[in-house]
Amino acid sequence: MLNRRRGKVQAVQRTTLHTQDLVVEIDGEMAPAINYRFLCEDVFPGDVVEVNTTAVDLSLGTGGSHFVIGWIDDVHRQRDLVVPETPRRGSFGEGHIMKLRYTPLQLATLCVEEEKSPYHAILANVDSLEAMPVMVASLHSLIAPAAVTFHAHARRPARLAYIMTDGAALPLGFSRLVATLKDQGLIAKTITVGHAFGGDLEAVNVYSGLLAARHVVEADACIVAMGPGVVGTATPFGTTALETAAILDGVNALKGRAVAVPRISFADKRSRHYGLSHHTLTALGLLCQTSCYLPLPSLSGDEDVLIKGQVETANLNRHTVSWIDTDQTLELLGEYKVQITSMGRKPQDDPVFFRAGGAAGLLAAKMVQIDKRENDS
Repeated sequence: MLNRRRGKVQAVQRTTLHTQDLVVEIDGEMAPAINYRFLCEDVFPGDVVEVNTTAVDLSLGTGGSHFVIGWIDDVHRQRDLVVPETPRRGSFGEGHIMKLRYTPLQLATLCVEEEKSPYHAILANVDSLEAMPVMVASLHSLIAPAAVTFHAHARRPARLAYIMTDGAALPLGFSRLVATLKDQGLIAKTITVGHAFGGDLEAVNVYSGLLAARHVVEADACIVAMGPGVVGTATPFGTTALETAAILDGVNALKGRAVAVPRISFADKRSRHYGLSHHTLTALGLLCQTSCYLPLPSLSGDEDVLIKGQVETANLNRHTVSWIDTDQTLELLGEYKVQITSMGRKPQDDPVFFRAGGAAGLLAAKMVQIDKRENDS
């Protein structure tokens, strides 16, 4: 069911390259709404717009915002206002690969692989990631600790690419976290794959996205994760987080080094997410068919006993397990001024969760360091 309502734009609170943050009036009540500028023309105070209210009506975790479908009445449009550059350039409007295919909002993108792309010839002739470390995470929030520790420990200018899958939010512009990490120089380029869109580069699938990260972006390492909004159903297999298994296998098939970013929490009291989440246990213990690198933060006491027991029971020892005790993730998040929460919890509320992401970043950085020394020798 798609819930649609009409509202009048009362204010444009923030405009970025990708989005407009709005206040709209619906039946006398004020509500936040997001307008994606590559799906709908810019709107202005006084415009009447149609908004999708479904997620808010269902009290889902969308940040409490409606989404603009399109404008209906623009008689109040203030055309003399100066607005930032629109995103109808680069990856939009020049290509022939449709994303959101066969829906009313399908859009044409210039994908990195297609014939009109300046990178088509490169991607037509490569099939190896050349041992590039690829961190694969099941939650969007884990990209922040992985990125800061990678940047801090790589010890040289190292390029980190972020590939956003279509397992959750589809528009990259929805993520303020990615914008922060790019502004800080922690992520060099973004690639949106599948039906996700809005990255610096678009790709048809995660495999060509990975090859683009290595051979177009020339990244030293890469992190792959869905956007905000993982889907879960409290069943073992009904979650988009399990996409990590196939991605890890794909990295290995393309001759990369697959680094699994574990999801760990001791603040989440749900039994399926306490300690090592069932997302990690199912993906790595059952679904993943190849051996990966699995960095885990060193713990103590009952937490250490629980994690080691889960690793043994789920047969995760078939992967290359590394226990990391020098990640300094929480300090680095503060040093880089990256404000991040996961499930509403800040790093101090659930330190092991963020340290798990940091452990992956540190391991990937060490791999890059070793490669650099070998290439220089």
